[in-house]
Amino acid sequence: MSSISLTWAGGPLQGTAHLPASKSESNRALLLQKLAGGGTLTNLSEANDTVLMERLLSQAAHTDLLDAEDAGTVMRFMTAYLAVSGWRGTLTGAARMKQRPIAILVDALRTLGASIEYVEKDGYPPLRFGGQPVVAPASQKAQLTVRGDVSSQYISALLMVGPMLPHGLCLHLTGEVGSRPYIDMTLRLMRVFGAQGISTSDLIDISAGGYRSADYQVESDWSAASYWYAMVALAEPGAAPPNQGLILPGLQTQSFQGDHVIQKIMKPLGVGTYYLPDGSGMRLRQVEPNPAQLLAQPLDFTDCPDLAQTVAVVAAAQAVPLRLTGLQSLRIKETDRIAALQSELRKFGGDLLEVGPGVFEVQSHNFRVDGQEVATYEDHRMAMAFAPLALRGPLTILEPGVVRKSYPSYWRELAKVGLG
Repeated sequence: MSSISLTWAGGPLQGTAHLPASKSESNRALLLQKLAGGGTLTNLSEANDTVLMERLLSQAAHTDLLDAEDAGTVMRFMTAYLAVSGWRGTLTGAARMKQRPIAILVDALRTLGASIEYVEKDGYPPLRFGGQPVVAPASQKAQLTVRGDVSSQYISALLMVGPMLPHGLCLHLTGEVGSRPYIDMTLRLMRVFGAQGISTSDLIDISAGGYRSADYQVESDWSAASYWYAMVALAEPGAAPPNQGLILPGLQTQSFQGDHVIQKIMKPLGVGTYYLPDGSGMRLRQVEPNPAQLLAQPLDFTDCPDLAQTVAVVAAAQAVPLRLTGLQSLRIKETDRIAALQSELRKFGGDLLEVGPGVFEVQSHNFRVDGQEVATYEDHRMAMAFAPLALRGPLTILEPGVVRKSYPSYWRELAKVGLG
């Protein structure tokens, strides 16, 4: 399917929107289960990235060529796993993956004794592994210094293999550390599987000793929930009243996922979060918007970059001149998400302008939705972030199949509530 046209007939926005399980939790849990040698995982994500992660972990023992496709988490986590397991072969990826840097992680693993070479361009996949397991240093705790302002996935990858080193790992972080909730998620899941570690602002100390088998149930995905928040925010007043609204099952009040902050961000934009008394999930309802609460200072997405597209689209549609910071990592995602946002928002009368070093402002000029085509740039989050605009008028999403990366049932779920 090369495109999907979306329209909204009006009326109440209600029903149950089933969410995928957290891809971030699932991919970490799969690697930890592998390192632990056992355990049962339930509610694993059906996202392509997770299916791919599970497949590559299984295939590694039987092949010398693995393809991480377009999955950044898979590429980074598998790089660390293959290095520590002494695998011999080549790890490659899609064309876009070959443009995404990985030198920080490779340099760190080489420091630990890994044999990794670049097959095509220095600093980028594909990678050739020489079959020498990471074992050094043999007499003391391994010490690494890693930049924290590029991708938390490098840090998480190193942390998860830390307990497998002879004396553990001491990781020193430099610069501003981005996406820290994802690092915290990694550490918490490592503890579920028996690892021990101490974390401060710029140092993480991981003890040796490996892992033990454990069972774990993955929570639903807060990143996916953000698109339903956007729909409630963009629906006509009265579409999600207090006695109705959308139900999102499987989300918890205490979450490992940093993107649960979406409930705080969206309240001033008109969406209230109400947890169900039986603990099975929550209900989204429209509340009185108060966007002035978000305008006192820029909203920092350093710890939740995957929410930036969703929030920027909602703010543009509502003509809220929101200022955003912490978008550095968006340049090296599935696409350059800043450039993609700018290009697509302009089709509707919006924009995302850099008004200072690292500070972007959402702007609107007679914002309207009247049949535009939204390019998705091989990026699942571009498709899902712009789809809620159909609550304001008809639009077409190009290459809608990109959602398979994280939320394969997204279009079916939209159709169930009348958006399609």
